Amino acid sequence: MFTKILIANRGEIACRVIATARKMGIATVAVYSDADKDARHVKLADEVVHIGAAPSRESYLVADRIIAACKSTGAQAVHPGYGFLSENEAFAKRCEEEGIAFIGPKAHSIAAMGDKIASKKLAGEAKVNTIPGYNDAIENAEKAVAIAKGIGYPVMIKASAGGGGKGLRVAYNDKEALEGFTACQNEARNSFGDDRIFIEKFVQEPRHIEIQILGDSHGNVVYLNERECSIQRRHQKVIEEAPSPFISDATRKAMGEQAVALAKAVKYQSAGTVEFVVGKDQDFYFLEMNTRLQVEHPVTECITGLDLVEQMIRVAAGEPLSFTQADVKRDGWAIECRINAEDPFRNFLPSTGRLVRFQTPEQTMWQADTTHLNGVRVDTGVFEGGEIPMFYDSMIAKLIVHGKDRNDAIAKMREALNGFAIRGISSNIPFQAALLAHPKFVSGEFNTGFIAEHYSHGFHAEDVPHSDPGFLVALAAHMNRRYRARAATISGQVRGHELKIAGDYCVVVLGADGQHAYHAVQVAGCEGDANSVLVDGKTYAFESHTPMRAICVQGQCNGLPFTAQVERGTGKNPLALRVIHNGTQIEALVLSPRGGELHRLMPYKAPPDLSKFLLSPMPGLLVEVAVQPGQKVQAGEKLAVIEAMKMENILFASQDGVVSKVSAGKGDSLAVDDVILEFA
Repeated sequence: MFTKILIANRGEIACRVIATARKMGIATVAVYSDADKDARHVKLADEVVHIGAAPSRESYLVADRIIAACKSTGAQAVHPGYGFLSENEAFAKRCEEEGIAFIGPKAHSIAAMGDKIASKKLAGEAKVNTIPGYNDAIENAEKAVAIAKGIGYPVMIKASAGGGGKGLRVAYNDKEALEGFTACQNEARNSFGDDRIFIEKFVQEPRHIEIQILGDSHGNVVYLNERECSIQRRHQKVIEEAPSPFISDATRKAMGEQAVALAKAVKYQSAGTVEFVVGKDQDFYFLEMNTRLQVEHPVTECITGLDLVEQMIRVAAGEPLSFTQADVKRDGWAIECRINAEDPFRNFLPSTGRLVRFQTPEQTMWQADTTHLNGVRVDTGVFEGGEIPMFYDSMIAKLIVHGKDRNDAIAKMREALNGFAIRGISSNIPFQAALLAHPKFVSGEFNTGFIAEHYSHGFHAEDVPHSDPGFLVALAAHMNRRYRARAATISGQVRGHELKIAGDYCVVVLGADGQHAYHAVQVAGCEGDANSVLVDGKTYAFESHTPMRAICVQGQCNGLPFTAQVERGTGKNPLALRVIHNGTQIEALVLSPRGGELHRLMPYKAPPDLSKFLLSPMPGLLVEVAVQPGQKVQAGEKLAVIEAMKMENILFASQDGVVSKVSAGKGDSLAVDDVILEFA
């Protein structure tokens, strides 16, 4: 067994590998770029090595520096995590040549299966059903359009070395195929150093289900059940679960055996994932093989009780698997939500900056620990006060729950999301909460088009129906009453003018467009932290002992436990309370009845007209300005391209116009709402 390993990665996966190494008594070496000098994985490792500038192509993708770090620290093995060099055949081969164990598959397996073009050819030779497509690298955008027309729209344009949604587009017409090919090439070149692109038929209404496999150097290969990964946005997974609520035991067995056969064909060692697209009749087709650890591996760890990182390390050290296929368990139900630094209310654009608050729900499961299951686990590479850089992926944490069945897991996840507070940057937690409450998700009736179908207009807080809107109003009144009760106990009040606590209030739920909702509310009793709130004829009996400085409020309402988030002075109105529960967010003013009457008379101040400006919708790097002053543009025409978190975001004109001034140039770093150009 190794005594020291180096983790050639960053963020939560680096922290995850460190946890298992520590459990096994193995020393760890972390590598870091300029942007990560204060990162969590750097603080957790036993040794650290600086490997370059912030952009990944100048640090985490430079194999020579990783190898040099291994030699300088005496690390006997490298764990590549996922992304970066994890599926780089040349890097795996170089490690072998340098006498450094690669904690992953052998280079020949990566060459055969890690390359999406090669893997599809191999699968075809093995008589595995594959999706129709053109599996050779395509020279240029014009040829891509011709191939796409030949296959028939819609088509999927994919980078051969792609992963994590990078270098992937779906095209429904010639224009989208032309633009998609170019964008995929650029993203693939920047993220993976490989710009080969291929095209395949896009199967509509598919399920994305993958089989986790594990092989050793003694010829043993097993499959560790499946993961349902159909909840995706822009081809990036959002929610993963194990097992799948869709497939039968017979289909599971058939998919597993086919995955094992493919793995054995390339003498696969280590953990890997065979991905399938599954039709409504449970017919399945080989999609690709990921020759690395997957982001969503924790859900498999929960239902099998296996530490996959430990298994990878043991296999790399030459140990045989200690179990057979018959020993693989399928216990309970696990769900994982990816917590991303993106703003769901601004079309999920990346959000970077300082984590002013990062408060996770209470954990009862931990990385590298498979003895404490049936609870909540958080995998993360960030900490409160840390910085979210613009150079890397948007995922900042993974929230994992394990329940006795699917309904139990969903309930656990909803409560855990309610208790996950992130401030300073935006996160997709409200969107995750809304997905978990959607009837189609709860019933298991969904496919990879679920988000595009149900949230085609984008995501807005007011679009999420709460099962009991009165609860949010009552909670605002309850917390306001607690604040008032505390204020009444402050000493030094002028005699005869002490603060008196009223029982009648008007709760104003503020509308974004000035259309406010007014609720007459009565609050009775305030013994300690308990009171009764009457809203629209319904009584809510609250009891909560959460300190009033806390964002997350826990307690009971009408005898049932709840977790919600309540803050003062964080919205557009500094006097309002922001209440968040189950994905729904309101801003509420708690006023006296007379205050409510006067508030109704307040005029609505419309926001300024900014239609003459193109504003940066996110922080990022301006990589292209496609227009010049005096140029006429039409609606839908490309204006600029911003790069953030390894994704290119194209800004299009929303209407016809003439450019009067260009305020920002190529290479500029932009903040949210910085002016890029103006229209006449």
